[in-house]
Amino acid sequence: MKPIATPCNPHALPCVHRVMAYLADLTGHGIITGQHTKYRDLPELHHIERITGRQPALLGFELLSYSPNINYNDTDAECMEEVAGNYGTLRQAWEWAFQKGLITFCWHWFSPLGGRSKSFFAANTDFDATRALVDGTPENRALLADMDMMAGLLRPFCDAGVPILWRPFHEGDGDWFWWGAKGPETVKALWRLMYDRYTSRHGLNNLIWVWNSPAPACYPGDDVVDVISRDMYPPAHEHTAQAEKLSELQQLTAQRKIALIGEIGPIPSAEALAAARSAWVSYMTWCGEFCTSEDYTSNEVLRAMYHSPWAITKDRLPELY
Repeated sequence: MKPIATPCNPHALPCVHRVMAYLADLTGHGIITGQHTKYRDLPELHHIERITGRQPALLGFELLSYSPNINYNDTDAECMEEVAGNYGTLRQAWEWAFQKGLITFCWHWFSPLGGRSKSFFAANTDFDATRALVDGTPENRALLADMDMMAGLLRPFCDAGVPILWRPFHEGDGDWFWWGAKGPETVKALWRLMYDRYTSRHGLNNLIWVWNSPAPACYPGDDVVDVISRDMYPPAHEHTAQAEKLSELQQLTAQRKIALIGEIGPIPSAEALAAARSAWVSYMTWCGEFCTSEDYTSNEVLRAMYHSPWAITKDRLPELY
């Protein structure tokens, strides 16, 4: 049965309808190749081009350096390397949009108040997300200010009719990020707050809302989710269809939702995906050594994926916007 292609946002732009219809039609017929990037120079993209002669259809961009509350006075070299390397990455996203590639954003959101170093990690901040849901608290004001700032950065993509696979509050079932540290009810409320603010107040009707957790207790509801996804890091050189992980994810809802792999280490097997007629519609290899070395995926396996009839590379994408 084909997944639901109707966006949860009733005011979604035509480009969102086209992308979701394409993803729904692709289900069981192919998989979109994807690659996450973190730094401006996009070493992962260049590695894939060099090894395969092709480009991924989906490129992931990181928004961590756009967090307003980065504590430059109490940080470390590792944090600053990531922040500095990520400065200006939205320019690369625009260049990819001009080439008609698909875009996904994730935001390692430095805590809106307090924190040190990489304060998107709960261990590095005392920011209380439950208090951020209480109107008028300092935490609430800071949270909304950050949300509104990010909405401003997303606004030009909406005005230009560029669809974005928007994956906020990723891995919200875990306790390692501040948005997941207070449990399922809090992360669900944060998601619904952002959805309402971005659709009703800011009119960001170009966003495709990608939920990123397989935990049923955390799921915020079919009315605010377009696509379901999960992250997975199987052992190095394990290339399968990840059928069990897909089945677990599909238990989130009785609705037939489009399903994708939000992050992965070793890429899935194109051969196994095709044999299973898998419902995964895309995968996104994580950045750095997961892509640019052969520690997790050999160059031979990477080439096999990018030249498989099951794989959608950028040159095989239809014009969706």
